[in-house]
Amino acid sequence: MKLIEDLNWRYATKQFDASKKVSQADLEQLKESIRLSASSYGLQLYKVLIIEDKDIKEQLKPASYGQGQITDASHLFVFCNYATVSDNHTDQYLQLKAKMQDLKIEDLQGYGDFIKGSLSYKSEDEMNNWTAKQTYIALGNLLIATAELKIDSCPMEGFEPEKYNKILGLDAKGLNASVVVAVGYRSVEDQTQFDVKVRKSKAELFETI
Repeated sequence: MKLIEDLNWRYATKQFDASKKVSQADLEQLKESIRLSASSYGLQLYKVLIIEDKDIKEQLKPASYGQGQITDASHLFVFCNYATVSDNHTDQYLQLKAKMQDLKIEDLQGYGDFIKGSLSYKSEDEMNNWTAKQTYIALGNLLIATAELKIDSCPMEGFEPEKYNKILGLDAKGLNASVVVAVGYRSVEDQTQFDVKVRKSKAELFETI
């Protein structure tokens, strides 16, 4: 299984080679891996900003506790969840589903009512937490895709979401920065790449009942 080999190869890159850039062709594959991610009800209640502008990266660095990956990585993927969710999100999904699966929109009304009813029980905080969790599923796909393409990555929670929201104008879009992934190529000076991967054994991690 080549996937296991790829996962053993990847690590949370601490130093990127700022001179190396991810090609547009590889970027398109990374985007497709995110697009095809699983999401609850299929709603995909998030957007992903791909930051390559140097000036914006420099603005984001202080809001990321000065971490060098922010400016040195080729691209910065900022996963943004919708802070609030309305019936309109479900309606848009159903319209897309009807179009892509050649269905009548009226035949999906029952399913739409079920989704809307399920979501109506969530408080604002619960909804924000739930949509933020959805971004982590997509993040997993990105990490696997980068490893297969031998592109380095570093998922990062060490940033100030409120400042990201302000710099990127997310509040006006009803979005919230939930998690960040720096993507690029490791520096030869990054000694972390030589560390033995530390993971629990399968015997400790899994239990069959």
